[in-house]
Amino acid sequence: MSKSNPLRSFVNKVNGYPPWLSSWLMTLVFRHKVKLAGTTGIEVLYTDGKTATYRQKNRRKAQNHIGSVHAAAMALLAESCTGFIVGINLPGDKLPLIKTMNLNYVKRATGDMTAVATLTDEQIALMQSAEKGEVNVQVVVTDASGIEPLKCEMIWAWVSKR
Repeated sequence: MSKSNPLRSFVNKVNGYPPWLSSWLMTLVFRHKVKLAGTTGIEVLYTDGKTATYRQKNRRKAQNHIGSVHAAAMALLAESCTGFIVGINLPGDKLPLIKTMNLNYVKRATGDMTAVATLTDEQIALMQSAEKGEVNVQVVVTDASGIEPLKCEMIWAWVSKR
């Protein structure tokens, strides 16, 4: 029998609050756990358990030399969003680990960045039942003008906690 996941329980509870409060609380908890996300200012906008939406504002601490969101901050945004959706869908006795992160920067980004990560029902079922494994988490990163300056492939694995 799989152990309950405290992060998933928290997400389920705060999703019952008004959207602004739910987003603020999830962001607060996420930034507490992932310190670099707090430094860059990543925000959790929404999750329903199958998708997660994160935002990286184009703020000074996350900018590159040309004034747009730094490539490393974009990578952190995609990794954080996919890791969150994997983390809330694993049983509480499993540990998510990034296995592969392929990033191709194809266009210049402008303004704030948004990442949307998605899991299929089959992937969620596998994560709930398999002792260990891996999934390729779909993530789309767009900028303020709606273009996709970054193509990502994020493969997450999970193992039992020791």
